[in-house]
Amino acid sequence: MPMLSTPLPRNESNRLSALRELLILDTPPEERFDRISAFAAKEFDVPMARVSLVDRDRLWSKSQFGMEERETPRQESFCDHAIHMPDALVVQDALKDERFCDNPMVIGKPYVRFYAGSVLRLPYGQVVGTLCIMDRRPRQFDRLDVAILGGLRDMVVEEMFRREEAIS
Repeated sequence: MPMLSTPLPRNESNRLSALRELLILDTPPEERFDRISAFAAKEFDVPMARVSLVDRDRLWSKSQFGMEERETPRQESFCDHAIHMPDALVVQDALKDERFCDNPMVIGKPYVRFYAGSVLRLPYGQVVGTLCIMDRRPRQFDRLDVAILGGLRDMVVEEMFRREEAIS
């Protein structure tokens, strides 16, 4: 079965404008975000975590832990599916999920089997990306786990605004 793509969000142009106004795309790594990614990976005992921003045609990582690629085509990203969710997307076993079973990140490196992404929602409602964690094995993820990931996600959004204030 072919990989399922997602439709663009209804507010895609506003979402992209809000993302660009943050002046964060294609900037060097920053310790403030790297600390959160590393903490998320350790807290959930997963080998991979990232602060992902969903651009027009790509997913770009402001921060990543345990991953080599900083950029992925948007249509191959789990996060492109997550930005349509009200709060979080949890995929307990990507091989058993028709949206992801033939995804290049599942059938090839980094061999993602588990994904949990909490949406980075700005104060006016635009979702610009996710704080996500991934594992190479299937996992369970309960409501408490979603809440903890959401708390870390809130820290990422706060740091995005601190960063924006510092550069303006």
